[in-house]
Amino acid sequence: MKELIVCNRNNRKIIGLVEEEELVELYEEDSNNRSIEGNIYIGKVQNVIVGLQSAFVNIGEKRNAFIHVKDVLPKLDITKQEKGEYPPISSLVKSGMPIIVEVKKEAVDKKGPRLSTHITITSRLIVYMPNSEFVTISQKIEDEKERKRLKDIVEKHLPEGTGAIIRTTAEGKSEEEIKKDIDYIVEKWERIQEKDVDVVPKLIYDKGGILRKTVVDLVDAKLDRIVVQNKEDYEKIKEIEEEIGVDVEIELDENIFERNNLEKQIKNAVNQKVWLENGGFINIDKTEALVAIDVNSGKYIGKKDVEQTITQVNLEAAREIAKQIRLRDISGIIVIDFIDMQKQEDKDKIIAEMKMAIKKDRSKVQIEDFTKLNLMEITRKHINSKKFD
Repeated sequence: MKELIVCNRNNRKIIGLVEEEELVELYEEDSNNRSIEGNIYIGKVQNVIVGLQSAFVNIGEKRNAFIHVKDVLPKLDITKQEKGEYPPISSLVKSGMPIIVEVKKEAVDKKGPRLSTHITITSRLIVYMPNSEFVTISQKIEDEKERKRLKDIVEKHLPEGTGAIIRTTAEGKSEEEIKKDIDYIVEKWERIQEKDVDVVPKLIYDKGGILRKTVVDLVDAKLDRIVVQNKEDYEKIKEIEEEIGVDVEIELDENIFERNNLEKQIKNAVNQKVWLENGGFINIDKTEALVAIDVNSGKYIGKKDVEQTITQVNLEAAREIAKQIRLRDISGIIVIDFIDMQKQEDKDKIIAEMKMAIKKDRSKVQIEDFTKLNLMEITRKHINSKKFD
């Protein structure tokens, strides 16, 4: 049984994915401070910083946003980009000029939002890129025949001069379904462009915050039902389903926190220390630069063989770490300090276990080998910009 739980508490929207009564993904959003990541604006260039090859753009938010030359159209030659060869930003944008931009990253601390003119709009099956001309496919689709089939279909039906990222949800879908999805998102982009703009800056496309993104992402992921706490969310989700052409059961339950011991699971999801079933534990420390996870044997005594004891703790820790990374939507650089192992074969077991465990993750996760200091490095892209902390 797979359920999407949508509830509200203390002016915050809480969204959780529950699989077999276990909370596996958790996101939250302040109702008064909704995510603007993915929103599209007609902004106004405030000033161009030639020395930084960047510009500040007024998009109507609290702070001016930031755009680098590599994120400004026209799409630059890929070879030149790789070499870092860019034309002067002053030849592409001027102070006072209007510019259509998408928010790629939220404002953080004193930094304003990060922008790009390389627009992307997400639908059920593809991410449409009206200003790019290439088609790429989710790495989670591994079958080469299926990859070729999907790419051929998408290239056939995309408007000339545009591109797309084919999402994992497209796997196994018919040409008719894919064409319908492409037509829907292309028409949506056309409507966005046709909006009357009487003042600049102006928001011309609201991605719908965390609720819309999560529903669109998960409706094709064998979701059995969506459970909501109030009528307002019920109606919003109904509209989203009708818009994208799906029909997942929606249930209204005012006592949503009593389901699956949800409240306790949410509290546990923010604890720094996480106990393992064998008596060991992991510590999760978030810093500005990275996330450090430390594995400890704790109360685990194990068998007489010390190496075997250490390996067993590390194996369970690897499974739990993969679960916690997904649950908390941890992104960026993740460094894991497993209990030191002497044998390479034991390290290989941990790497294999971690790779197996992260397969359930919807995000892109890259696992590196152990470093000389016996640390495992992982990189992961976040799914939602608003996370439980």
